[in-house]
Formats: sequence, C-alpha cells, structure tokens
Amino acid sequence: MSIIGRLLVAGIGAAAARYALRQVRTSPAGPGLQRTNFRGRTVTLAAGPALAVAAGGAAAGGAASVPAGAASLLAGLGAGAVGLYDDVVGARPEQKADKGFQGHLAALRQGRVSAGLVKIVGVGAAGLGAATLLAADPGVAGHRGRRRQGPWVRGVDVLLGAGVVAGTANLINLLDLRPGRAAKSALLLGAPLTGGRHGGIAAGAVGAAAGVLPADLNEDVMLGDSGANALGAVLGVALAARTGPVGRAGLLAVLAGLTAASEKVSFTKVIANTPGLRELDALGRRAD
Repeated sequence: MSIIGRLLVAGIGAAAARYALRQVRTSPAGPGLQRTNFRGRTVTLAAGPALAVAAGGAAAGGAASVPAGAASLLAGLGAGAVGLYDDVVGARPEQKADKGFQGHLAALRQGRVSAGLVKIVGVGAAGLGAATLLAADPGVAGHRGRRRQGPWVRGVDVLLGAGVVAGTANLINLLDLRPGRAAKSALLLGAPLTGGRHGGIAAGAVGAAAGVLPADLNEDVMLGDSGANALGAVLGVALAARTGPVGRAGLLAVLAGLTAASEKVSFTKVIANTPGLRELDALGRRAD
C-alpha cells in the first residue's frame, strides 16, 4: 500500500471514530456509560465501543489480504466487546474487589467468575482467532517456512501469535490510567508499524486513536477496557503479521515481562518519576 493509501486509511479511522463516538453518546445506552474519572470529572465510556468499531473496521479495510483483514476485524471487535462487558459489569459493587490477575483467581476460587476473567478469556479467544486467520495468509512473515513445518510447530506459532495479540491488548489497557495515555501509547507503537505490506492495519488503529485523542485529553471521554483492548489487539495483529516465530516469541516475552511487572510496579509512578516520559504523558492534557 502506498503512503497516500495508508494516510487515507488513517483518515478513515479517525473520521469513523469521531462519528461512532457521537452515535454511541447519543444512543439510549449513552447515559449508562457515564463514569467518574480519577479527578472526579464525569466522562463517558462511549469512546470504547467507538474505537473498537473504528479501529477494527479501518484496519480491516487497510489490510493487504482478506485473512489479515478478517483477523484485524475479529481482534478489534472481539477485544472491544469483552472489554465493554468488563467496563459495565465490572463496575458493579460485587465486582470491584476483583482487580488484577490475582483478584480474578481469588474470585474463581470462591466460585465466582469475575467480569475481568471473562475479559481475559475473551481477549485470548479473539487473539487465537486472529492468529489462526493470519496463518492462512501467504503474505504473513515466515509463512513459507511454516508450510514446511509439522502441525505441532505451526500450532505453537499460532499460539505465539495469539499471545502477541492478547498481550498487546493487555499492555495498552494497563496504560489507560490517565487521560490520553493509552491513545498516545497506541500512536507511538503504531506509527512505526505503518510501513510495509501490513502497514494498513496499523494505520487504521493509529487513525482511530488520533480521532478520539482530543476528547480523551480534554477528559470528555475515557477509552475504558473496551477501547484500550481493541486498539492494542489490532496493533497486536499488525505486530504478529510482520514477525516470524522467533520474533513472535521475543515480543511475547517482552509483553509477559511488562504484564508481570505491572503487578508489582506502578506504571504511573514510573512515568511521573521519569523526565521525558512525564512531559510526554502530560502533553495536551487538560490543566488541573
């Protein structure tokens, strides 16, 4: 895809995100998506489903093949849907204590299935479906070598791809603790991925993130699990499509390490204490 083509895909993603945001906000479900952010301001989670539709749809339109497009759409809509479930059901009083992976396991031991666990399983399933679709695309990195391998090796490679998709979705979601942070992270991760055969996938996600970023920074909306997971999942498809088994394994190791670190270390504190990251994080954000 040409540079102009990728810019067009990004523009479509941005326009679609803004249009979908208006439609969700004014829909009958809009009032039920209102939440209070970390500063006590009333915001709406409408940006979440808007991003899922816009990022998944634009990425699918910019994909270089039908399997890659289907993988992008499945990842964006699937991760966004289960994220929205967690945003809505997870806000209920009986669910609020079930935070973090340890909290979900504790709820399961008590005989309860937390909304967060549903999200984890759902994002994993979306990632597995997307990776399976990518395996059918001859244009995906390493495809020719995979054809010469046995079914077990190909199966492991699909699982690695699923892990990259789900892990990237989780990483962007972990960063969604301050206005604009997740969208900025998606832009920083996605921009370098807009080149190459599968650049249209990342361009769709980048455009959608840019479309909601001003409202996010102004604290009119928040991405929630729905938007952050959808953005990350689509970018995960872009990463998985351009890497072979070794690259996928390396990416998965990094993602797993960051996820494990998040259980012990506050990313917000790290950003606040790191010059450069602190200024980038605050850039464009509404003043106190």
